[in-house]
Amino acid sequence: MAKQLTEKGCELIADETAGNILKDFPTRAASEEDFAEEFLDLRLAIKVVNSLEDGISFVNTYGSGHSESIITSNKKRAETFLNAVDASSVYWNASTRFTDGFEFGLGAEIGISTDRLHARGPMGLEELCTYKYQITGNGQWK
Repeated sequence: MAKQLTEKGCELIADETAGNILKDFPTRAASEEDFAEEFLDLRLAIKVVNSLEDGISFVNTYGSGHSESIITSNKKRAETFLNAVDASSVYWNASTRFTDGFEFGLGAEIGISTDRLHARGPMGLEELCTYKYQITGNGQWK
């Protein structure tokens, strides 16, 4: 995969362990800022973790809160990831590019939210609506 990515012009940014694994490919050393940045470019930050729990912690610290994915054949690990990762959409063996209002059946996507209230994830027209309640009374207080 590293060969294909670098041939396409992707910059590989690797922690020390990943850099050692990818020693035959051009990489640069990753910083904490690299893991927190959304690149919007042909750059990939790579971190090797020691356990599923470390991976979940890493994703919850540096992930977007929008969409995250795990690639595994282990159902138990996948379910743990799906339940523990804090994002609007979590995937198992699927691309996060499917996080889209149209794909979710919301119609045309009007926006995206990583907030927890009131809408989270892809937003259609209904998610942009708010309510205003007008209550009238005759002096009721109980």
